[in-house]
Amino acid sequence: MPILDLYNHSEKRRNLAHFAAIASLAAVDGEVNAQEMRLLDNFAQKLNITEAEFKEVMKKSNKYPIEPQNSSEKRLERLFDLFKIIFADNEVDDDEMVLLKKYAIGLGYPSEKADRIIEKSIAIFSGRIDFDDYLYLVKK
Repeated sequence: MPILDLYNHSEKRRNLAHFAAIASLAAVDGEVNAQEMRLLDNFAQKLNITEAEFKEVMKKSNKYPIEPQNSSEKRLERLFDLFKIIFADNEVDDDEMVLLKKYAIGLGYPSEKADRIIEKSIAIFSGRIDFDDYLYLVKK
């Protein structure tokens, strides 16, 4: 087996674990609404999740471990994806916050840094950022 096949398998596992985390967040409030399902379909395509894998993830409680990414940018991208699914219904409930914190820690962020990143991300996604932050984000 070529080394490239091992890498691709590892990447596939990471994508499946990430998708499972997103699906768990979508279902944490009891059911997945239509908008969340559309986002899950989009994530499944983006992450190369097969229809069989999609069905398996949706019927089982999260059996996939969180696999931390090596780069800070990749970890932030994973969190960004999670925030997109959380804000599909324009609100963050307590159960989603608990799972989000667990996921951020699982990605390798220390608890305090996870809290700061989550707090800033909620401000950004909910539109509650001040002008200085807005200016920084637009110029960056």
